Amino acid sequence: MPKVSVIVITKNEAANLAEALASVAWADEVIVVDAESTDDTVAIARQHTPHVHVRPWPGYSAQKNHAASLATHDWILSIDADERVTPELAREIRTLMSAANGTEPAARGYRIPRVTWVFDRLLRTTDWYPDWQLRLYDRRVGRWNGRRVHESVTLDANGNGKHEPEKLTQELLHYGYKGIAHHVETINRYTTLAAEDLAERGRRAGVLDLFAQAPLAFVRNYLLKGGIKDGRVGLVISLMNSYYVLLKYVKLWELRRTR
Repeated sequence: MPKVSVIVITKNEAANLAEALASVAWADEVIVVDAESTDDTVAIARQHTPHVHVRPWPGYSAQKNHAASLATHDWILSIDADERVTPELAREIRTLMSAANGTEPAARGYRIPRVTWVFDRLLRTTDWYPDWQLRLYDRRVGRWNGRRVHESVTLDANGNGKHEPEKLTQELLHYGYKGIAHHVETINRYTTLAAEDLAERGRRAGVLDLFAQAPLAFVRNYLLKGGIKDGRVGLVISLMNSYYVLLKYVKLWELRRTR
């Protein structure tokens, strides 16, 4: 049956990496590409796999494409160091590959529902769920799209026609936020990259973007998507999401203005 190579990119992930790699110990191969960490990330990675590579940081997409290029097998499962593959998801992937019966799975890529642990619970409301992520893909037709942040896989990247992904049912767990301070740091870093992506595509931040996008994001997350069902946690996350949207467009406005 088709074999699966797991790729993980890292930078100072000593606190997270061991559990992430333990969750993919079932895979046929695990590859870690580290961006010159200054903690014990590399040492921890080498305890779990011999395929550990260190190189300077070129950006999220470029690092993931490089990691995929190092794989022995064409089917790639990409996870981050703060994510965990559940036993149920691992079983679903193995079943998918074994059902191919010596050929290839029906699709060239598969989206996985990701659920995020926030404060004291797995959050299954707001825009965060189901956070569909195309993480299992055939590298012969798939490639990370080059965005600075919120990068994703494009399945026609090698000129082999349009390939529609299918969906898996079991969840990928995401432990991305260690508290409000860490969440704010992440928002600040990601909104800078998101604004740069928008500016590069010629996008401008108009008055409507600055005035309305953040409130609309709050209404969508807290009311339409059900964040209100999670009490104060849902309220705080919805507020943080709207802050992300506001900061992204303010930074875009600043970028366009200074340029």
